[in-house]
Amino acid sequence: MFHKILVALDTSKFNKYIFGKALAQAKLTNAQLYVLHVLSPDENGSPDVMAYLRASSPEASDRAEKHSQKLWEEFSQNCLQMLQSRAEEAKAAGVYTEFSQIPGSPGLTICEVAQNWNADLIVVGQRRHRSKVEELLLGSVSNYVLHHSPCDVLVVTRCG
Repeated sequence: MFHKILVALDTSKFNKYIFGKALAQAKLTNAQLYVLHVLSPDENGSPDVMAYLRASSPEASDRAEKHSQKLWEEFSQNCLQMLQSRAEEAKAAGVYTEFSQIPGSPGLTICEVAQNWNADLIVVGQRRHRSKVEELLLGSVSNYVLHHSPCDVLVVTRCG
């Protein structure tokens, strides 16, 4: 039986499905739910063009830096709103819920939060859009969590 379930969400189109799996498990076992988003520049997949712009001119670099900061703040705020929406949904279903958005490395941060919160279960999705070579070279968040988690892990692979 699980008492504390951490669900780690990203901004993929499957996050609602993954959240649904965690919420169903929390309702089934009368567990608390912790909804987490790790704010990472890798998530939105934008290339780092700052080095190129710095080399071209200080003016271009300054404009690009400001624009990049604005986009990052919008991304962060949108992710926070998503978390709040998921937490409200869980609370409406009668599940005690906490949520947070933490900047960092996703796999490491998920495991640290699970350890500090004393989670019994981590629910995480597995992205399927990477090639086998990318997966081998870059790894995956779910793979990291599976190998470093302080508790049981449910990897949701069939999304939708």
